[in-house]
Parts: sequence; structure tokens; C-alpha cells
Amino acid sequence: MENHQEEVLPERIVEEKNETLRPISSGAEKWLYRKIKCLDHGFVILKDYMGNDESIIQAARVSYGKGTKKVSEDTGLIRYLRRHLHTTPSEMVEFKFHCKMPIFVARQWIRHRTASVNEYSGRYSEMKNEFYLPDQEVLRGQSQTNKQGRGDDLTPAGKDRAIKLWNDGYDRAFATYEELLGDEIGLAKELARIGLPLSTYTEWYWKIDLHNLMHFLALRLDSHAQHEIQVFGQAMARIIKDAVPISYKAFEDYTLTAMRLSGPEIKFIRMLTADSNMNREGVEKNILERLGNKREAEEFLSKLEKLGFFQD
Repeated sequence: MENHQEEVLPERIVEEKNETLRPISSGAEKWLYRKIKCLDHGFVILKDYMGNDESIIQAARVSYGKGTKKVSEDTGLIRYLRRHLHTTPSEMVEFKFHCKMPIFVARQWIRHRTASVNEYSGRYSEMKNEFYLPDQEVLRGQSQTNKQGRGDDLTPAGKDRAIKLWNDGYDRAFATYEELLGDEIGLAKELARIGLPLSTYTEWYWKIDLHNLMHFLALRLDSHAQHEIQVFGQAMARIIKDAVPISYKAFEDYTLTAMRLSGPEIKFIRMLTADSNMNREGVEKNILERLGNKREAEEFLSKLEKLGFFQD
């Protein structure tokens, strides 16, 4: 029988129990285990993280064997990486969240597949009597221009009626769920849950790297995203802004507050600058004629307004 000697670990700089050699983010530490309330029953909690802005620098410079330099140079490098879409170093930083949200928000959320997810199971545990009930100020009618968005405000009577219908439906749905689980019927939890609405709350642990988290935020902080998932994006953005401030500022500058121009749009801008006599009405007409799509033309016109081509 072979004798196995105990492996001798290499010496460490730190041996104290509560000290660590890991890179620490003071901004992330501030948010650990602090709940940010979202909607009526939801929340976002930062449970753990790995890395900070310096970790991105080290990952970027490892190819030529150099580590952290001056703060100004490190900031410049992170901004260069973000500006030119060199995203791999950002994948070295990760965040783990505990989130609670309505099921319909979770189904939008799960479209972002580059994350690790472990969700509350209605097969093993009973669902809670918690349903999302929107505030009246976010209740609007169907948009006439966007098939998946909200439009004009509802009447006060319409809002009151919507809230009542939801409340009555939630009461009936959960009463049915409890009866199906009860001793008289004794239905399995995995079947009893199928009558519960999409507004039922679920929760999960969600772990994602910084690059893919910023992609999530770019889409879910956008004004065209559904209000309910925007709320969760805003909560995460508060945490990330403190956890990796240099990276988040670059993300704001080169993604959140930036815009993209297509080839035809750039050509049209050049034409506009060459002909200063074109008024807004003429520009609108020419944009529609050249792009051939009303929605695309409207989006381009909005970009021109942001660029200051038209005076109020």
C-alpha cells in the first residue's frame, strides 16, 4: 500500500482568517447583501463578485507581461477597450445576484443566455401568494406604432377596472392552486401550478460576467424596453456603477449615451451639410424616399435632432 504524504501548500502572503489576496472593489463591498426593492414584491441583491477594474487591466496587459500602471493610463486603457469593443478582459469580472421578479419579466430576462441561472422551482416548493400589481401611473393603452409597447394614458375608470380585474383574478387563481394542493384533491405541485398567471413572482440566482452584463443593461435600460424589466436593470446599474466605476463610465459614454449610424445615414448627413437650405419638411420627405421605411426614417430623423441639425 502506497504512503501518500500530505501536500505542502506554497507560502502565502496572508494567513489571517479574515484577510484575502483577491482583488477587492470597495463599491461592490458596499452593496453586498443589500436589497434593492424592485416593483411591489421584487428585489435585486448582490451576493458575490469576482474582480474589479484593475482585474480588467491585468487581463488586458497579460499578453505582454505588464500589470497595472498609473491610474490615468489604466483609465485610458479601459476606455479604449470599451470604445473599440475589445470585450474579453471584461469577461474576467463576474457578479452573482439574487433576484426576485414576476415570471413574465423572468421570461424576457432569460433571453440573455450568457449567464448561469438557478431558479426557484414550483415542482419542489409551493408557490407564494405574491403577484405583480402595477402602479396606476404605468398603465397605458397599446401603442399604435409599436406592437410590443405602450401608448397613450388610460382613463382613471379604465385603470381602476384593470386593477380590480387583476386582483379578482389573482384571488381566484391562488384559491384554485391551494384547493388543487389540498387533501381533498392532493394534486402534485408540478401540475397545480399551471393555472397561475405570468404575474406570479419567481426568484433566482443569476451569475454573469461584466461584458455580458453590460450587454444586458444596454438593452434593458433602453427607453423602449418594458418598464418592469427596466426597473431591474436600473437596480443592477446602481451596483455596477459603484463596483467598477471606470468601466461603467466608459459603458455610459460609448454605449448608453452613444448612437450608431448606418452607411446610408452617414451619406445622407454629408448631403445635408452640403445643402444648408433644406428645411425640416424637405428633410423628412427625402429621408422617407431614400430609406423607404417609415419607422427607420423616423429613427434617423430623431438622430438628426440629437445632432442639432434642426432648430426649435
